[in-house]
Amino acid sequence: MAPTLTPITLITGASSGIGAAFARLLAAGGHECALTARRAGRLAALADEIAAAGHKRPHVIALDLAERDGPSRLASELTARGLEPAIVVNNAGFGLRGSAADLDRAEQIGMIDLNARALTELALRFLDSLKRHRGGMINIASLSGFFPGPGMAVYFASKAYVLSLSEALARELAPHGVRVTCICPGPVPTEFQARAGLYENPSPLLTRSAEQIAREAYDAFVAGRQLVVPGIANKIAAALPRVMSRALVLRAVEAFQKKAGPAYR
Repeated sequence: MAPTLTPITLITGASSGIGAAFARLLAAGGHECALTARRAGRLAALADEIAAAGHKRPHVIALDLAERDGPSRLASELTARGLEPAIVVNNAGFGLRGSAADLDRAEQIGMIDLNARALTELALRFLDSLKRHRGGMINIASLSGFFPGPGMAVYFASKAYVLSLSEALARELAPHGVRVTCICPGPVPTEFQARAGLYENPSPLLTRSAEQIAREAYDAFVAGRQLVVPGIANKIAAALPRVMSRALVLRAVEAFQKKAGPAYR
């Protein structure tokens, strides 16, 4: 008989930003968490912080999910520790601002590897354990997933993929008791923006904190909601492609990106 594995909540990209906010929130709520990201020191410090607050110390697994064998190595490490996901928070990802012709090609392909391929592999790899525990997944997409994105073309496209995949999986997996929630936040002040080459506060009306995003996503997951666009201003923005011509949407997004500064050429 195969050994019984302990159900855990897996959080990717957990070393900072929204991922770290999820780790604090879910650990405080009694979840046994496993945190993964590239930066071992950051993960260990976060796990120590959570333990010092009186919660169960999360498991820490440092690796790069953008590498081809990253998801399989993560799965193997979880099994070796006697763990299996009941909930997966697919948060790992990054963006790059600039013309696709000018940005580094390898970095842009790496963005697809992390934002889309790794997320998909984790979603598919852990389906059996999610079904066993009648758990689910929370996928972090973006408001940008509703738009074509001149100025951040590959990033916008990767998040459109996450949104589409999440909605389809939610429909397919519902009969198995597995919930899938996709959250599409606007700007969130985290290290993501510096990595992407974005200016600090593109629109205060669209901006929410990492802690707000984690709370809204988890509350929606518990309630069985499939899609969350946080904030009234973001909901209005997400609806614009339905009422505006495609050409006008493209021009509007391009103008918005050009306001960000010289990284867009």
